[in-house]
Amino acid sequence: MSTFPTPRRGARLALAAAVAVTAALTGPVSYATSPGPADGEPTPGAPGLGDPMFPLDGNGGYRVDRYLLDFDWQAPRTPFAAKATIKATATQHLSRFNLDFGGNTLHAVTVDGKAATTSREGDELTVTPAAPLAKGRPFTAEVTYTADPTQVRHRDDAIETYGWIPTPDGTVVYPQPNGARLIFPANDHPSRRAPITFRITTPKDLTAVANGKLVGKSAGPGDRVRWTYDSEQPLSTQLVQLAVGRFTLVDGEGPRGLPLRDVVPDALVEPTAKYRKLTPDHLAWLEEKLGPYPFNRYGVLVGDTDLGVALETQTLSLVPKADLLGTQVDAERNLVHELAHQWFGDSVALASWSDLWVSEGHARFYERMYSEQHGGDSFEATMKAAYRAHDQWRRDFGAPAEPTEPNLFKRMRYDGSALVLYALREKVGDATFRKIERSWVTRYRGKAASTRDYIDLATRVAGADGKDIAGFLEPWLYGPTTPPMPGHPDWVVDPAT
Repeated sequence: MSTFPTPRRGARLALAAAVAVTAALTGPVSYATSPGPADGEPTPGAPGLGDPMFPLDGNGGYRVDRYLLDFDWQAPRTPFAAKATIKATATQHLSRFNLDFGGNTLHAVTVDGKAATTSREGDELTVTPAAPLAKGRPFTAEVTYTADPTQVRHRDDAIETYGWIPTPDGTVVYPQPNGARLIFPANDHPSRRAPITFRITTPKDLTAVANGKLVGKSAGPGDRVRWTYDSEQPLSTQLVQLAVGRFTLVDGEGPRGLPLRDVVPDALVEPTAKYRKLTPDHLAWLEEKLGPYPFNRYGVLVGDTDLGVALETQTLSLVPKADLLGTQVDAERNLVHELAHQWFGDSVALASWSDLWVSEGHARFYERMYSEQHGGDSFEATMKAAYRAHDQWRRDFGAPAEPTEPNLFKRMRYDGSALVLYALREKVGDATFRKIERSWVTRYRGKAASTRDYIDLATRVAGADGKDIAGFLEPWLYGPTTPPMPGHPDWVVDPAT
């Protein structure tokens, strides 16, 4: 995610204590599967994964194998019939399980075709099947509801507004950080990934799009059309995209024949064409740095909204129209930023929200590097400015890998985290840094990975000198003050006042 214009360790312990209190009140809350008792009696799945930022996000006791989403879209800001079919596997002997589900009007839930008992509190939908689910057993939960495309939530950081975002003739969705639950019931945490099938019915004069590949389009009664998309690869719920409107689909080709598909409101096709046509060049530039693009296709969805936030929704980045109607330098910054996320944050997912610096820091790092080479500001100058402000950001927003929830998407996770990568490159040299980067996106492709994973990998790749890398990175990522910048003894940090 991009837009332009925390605690120390003690605070982290306080957050952990809060999670423990939550666990005591609501049941087991842990990143691990909740174990059953020795006698094999079924137990509830955890109602949250215990992430320090959002303790009740995600759920325990099962693994989602696929979502099938059916939406009968009617008109902007108009409720419509919806159904989510969740194919899953129990990871413990399960008496009940939770889904993250906010707002919307619930009608019924079945498990393997039998009516289930439900209760709702906040964003937690608790489902009790007619009979317990044995560990290792596949099951299918079906949730029917009325979706409300007016639902949005707000944050006081770079996210601004998220959920269903209306356009003049339809919608786009901003699910980051945890707004997917406003769209469909889910295991809503970035570390939990599953493929998705979208089946969206619209009036015949509208087009529906979603992540992945269009695998079916058929006419239905009442001058309606059913659009079916397959995400092809698993994705995190925060990366879901589903849009409806009067769109033109513009096909193209990237490096090695990669299919490209831009989704553009009809009136914006020509005005945005110049910058959208740069995507093959952006792909080639990033592939030279990082290796092959990690998915089967890519494209840009032009958002006809006033929301000034771009988003790395998987294989179909959402870029506001304003970004594509301004200067080329600014347009390319956002286009490269969201494309870089396809490697960092999409292909390699976040293990926890505290790892957001890995995703946003890398996207900003490559955005800044590309921009300098194509008419933008000096990369070194922007990093020097970030270095000067870094102690202030640490005090106000938390160290790069120690955010607090209200400050999760503040400046530290962007330029402040790119600065960590800049410092690492200065420490190990460009050749070793490139090896670290390629090893990261290769080793963890299709997986979730953590800050600890990045530190350990950087240490291994750095080879004989690697023994110093952990000791170098940890103060940058967790320390209360900003370490010296290698190679730049003249750089100074303004005191946090």
